[in-house]
Amino acid sequence: MDLSLFAVCLVLALAFANGTNDVSKATATLVGSGVTNYRTAIAWGTAWTVVGAILSGLVATAMVRTFSIGLIQPGAVLSPELAVSVLVGAMAWVLLASRFGLPVSTTHALVGAIVGAGLAALGSRGLIWSSISAKIALPLLLSPFLALLLSVLIHPAVRAVAIRWEGSCLCLAPTYRALITVDAHGTTRTLFQTTAFGQPVADVPAQCERAGLRGLTVGLDTIHWFSSGLASLARGTNDTPKIVALLLLGGTLTSWNHSTAQAILFTSVAVAMGLGSFFGGLRVTEVLAEKVTKMDHAEGLSANLTTSSLVLVSATLGLPVSTTHVSSSAIIGIGLLKGIRAVRWTTVRDMVLAWVITLPASGLLACLTYLLLTMRS
Repeated sequence: MDLSLFAVCLVLALAFANGTNDVSKATATLVGSGVTNYRTAIAWGTAWTVVGAILSGLVATAMVRTFSIGLIQPGAVLSPELAVSVLVGAMAWVLLASRFGLPVSTTHALVGAIVGAGLAALGSRGLIWSSISAKIALPLLLSPFLALLLSVLIHPAVRAVAIRWEGSCLCLAPTYRALITVDAHGTTRTLFQTTAFGQPVADVPAQCERAGLRGLTVGLDTIHWFSSGLASLARGTNDTPKIVALLLLGGTLTSWNHSTAQAILFTSVAVAMGLGSFFGGLRVTEVLAEKVTKMDHAEGLSANLTTSSLVLVSATLGLPVSTTHVSSSAIIGIGLLKGIRAVRWTTVRDMVLAWVITLPASGLLACLTYLLLTMRS
């Protein structure tokens, strides 16, 4: 098989692996807070992830530059084997972590693989260590602390709104202009009164139900659904450019300058990521939904708002943060607001251990792959 075609296949495989691990980051709160079941939550996250992945081709060009040319010294001779090695190292580690239900960072895996394969191919002088530390390491290290802090700051405001706001129901009044109730003591109360027949009326859902009306209801659950979708969209926008950029290493994809080729590639990665999310995202979602801390609607909403805001801003600026670290840290922060004992620290320990191991593990796998490829050639 031609090496360029093989690299494209590996990119799609990495996108699939990314979906199996990362769809959980935006959908776990829906399940953990009891809004819906696993299958529906994963399907919802998958749809928004695909949309975000496709949109990333328009808004995340800075991320493509960072991961394709921003980490390796200009003028370095890059072979297609380098891109293949990076892809194999990152993909193998993410798939292995997903198999064991460990929420790891694809961004960390990619960085580790680039460094591991880069050291094997170019030596330490071939890498731009200042860019790796400033553009990669610093955002990755700071993002968990920012997410934890932001979730702690956001949640009291979300909780206050949740307590005071019952939601809103938009209904059509029936063929008479007023609805009146009479209690056991003969006291009457007007629930709805309009100036015209069939006029839309709005009230809290409890009053709509009491009056026997049905209509469009917007409540905390509705906002939670949309926050989950926004976080999934942010995840797709954040991760897709990093994966696509690997095809530019070593001139693996010669037709990149054609807009049609770019559109096809971004769409293909989006579809592969969606397939991985839908068919393989259950295991890691169970960990974040049930084994970190218990959540209610307001807590899940706060975690999603934290994730989506940080990841979207970072993707637009070209700063590669980890959706895994941001989402997990936001959930931990929500748990800490209820007390230290509200967090299952054994699960957190396993997650942090997986985060720490990701860089050297993916780097070692990429390095070994490069050595095997170059030995054969």
